[in-house]
Amino acid sequence: MKPSITYLHLLRHTPFFTALSSDQLQWVIDHSQEWETENGSVIVRSDQANASAADYWILLDGGWQLEHAGHGFPSGHAAPGKWFNLREAQGSDCVLSTTEHSYVMRITEADMQVMLEKGFAFGHHLGSGHAYYGSIFHDNVPASRPGVR
Repeated sequence: MKPSITYLHLLRHTPFFTALSSDQLQWVIDHSQEWETENGSVIVRSDQANASAADYWILLDGGWQLEHAGHGFPSGHAAPGKWFNLREAQGSDCVLSTTEHSYVMRITEADMQVMLEKGFAFGHHLGSGHAYYGSIFHDNVPASRPGVR
């Protein structure tokens, strides 16, 4: 992964961020890091034990796949799985990696909390993601949840 520049006019059209004002988008840019990745880049894995393990990852463009219990769950930037936080796995083994050349954004857990407290409109996206990841990690039917682009 290599650092990349986030442009407001592009971020505005990324599904996770479309409901934000220009000021809010600029706040996101100022409090996040964008990365350019190649196919197969590991974004986060459950055995990661560093300070960024609880951070939020948002797929801006491209595709990624969550691997868990022998199954792969691909997602695109408009799917419920367009963001991920290791807490969703609740201790289960998993790996999130890109499936093509992609752009991803890391937002620290602390900065995401501030954004939510400031009223950034992420509720719908976070809610659909919680339901999606709940079906993978807790409903024991991982094969019934294919990824959506």
